[in-house]
Amino acid sequence: MAKLERTDLSNANLSCAGLLGSRLVRARLFEANLTEANLCGANLSGADLAKANLCRADLSKAALSSADLSNALLSFADLSGAGLIGAKLKKAALSAVEFSRADLTGADLSEADLAGAVLAGARMNGTDLSKADLSYADLTGAELIAANLKGANLSRAHLAGADLSAANMDGANLTGADLTDADLRGASLEEANLSGARLNGSRQ
Repeated sequence: MAKLERTDLSNANLSCAGLLGSRLVRARLFEANLTEANLCGANLSGADLAKANLCRADLSKAALSSADLSNALLSFADLSGAGLIGAKLKKAALSAVEFSRADLTGADLSEADLAGAVLAGARMNGTDLSKADLSYADLTGAELIAANLKGANLSRAHLAGADLSAANMDGANLTGADLTDADLRGASLEEANLSGARLNGSRQ
């Protein structure tokens, strides 16, 4: 288990590195290459991963609270069960990322590309997803209480059983979305596009 707290690894090439369970608290990994790296269970709390390349990396059960992942590349990465409370993921490339059961409470995912991402059972209460691309994403049973989804693209997204109570979905694109049994009580849907959306059993 490597202990690299506060270490400056900016621009380092760590592709395919074995960093399972490593301590990288507040480490600087700006623009680092971590493609296919094994960071399962690693502690990256407060780390600077802005513009880092983490495509296909294993970050399952990793601690990333307050980490900066803005503009990072994470396509096809595994973040299942990861803790991302308050993390910054603005404009991050997150297409097809595995986020099932992850905790993204209060995280900034504004303008992020989450097309086809798996967020089933994820916690995103109070999360900023404004203008994010969530088309075809799996949000089955996700918690999105008071989340900001203003202007988000949720076309063909799977939101069955999701808790969207008090969420802001003004101007969101929900065409063809599955909102079966979703909780929409107190949600704002002003100018949202719901054409073709399934709302069977949803609570409003």
